[in-house]
Amino acid sequence: MSAEKITIDKKEDLSTLIAPKAIAKSSGRVDINDLLARVRKGREKENRINLIFFGLICTLILVVGIILSF
Repeated sequence: MSAEKITIDKKEDLSTLIAPKAIAKSSGRVDINDLLARVRKGREKENRINLIFFGLICTLILVVGIILSF
């Protein structure tokens, strides 16, 4: 088995290895508007999913009702 050396010659390659920072602010404070926007987005997504399930259930009941009426 041979061992290979991996070398990085360019600064460009080195920048791709460094993990990006998750938080842009370094002050330690939290912006309440960002948190509220995230909560609103989550609620909208949940509402959309619930509406889709409700529509599918109504469609299923309608189709079963039509099939049973014949």
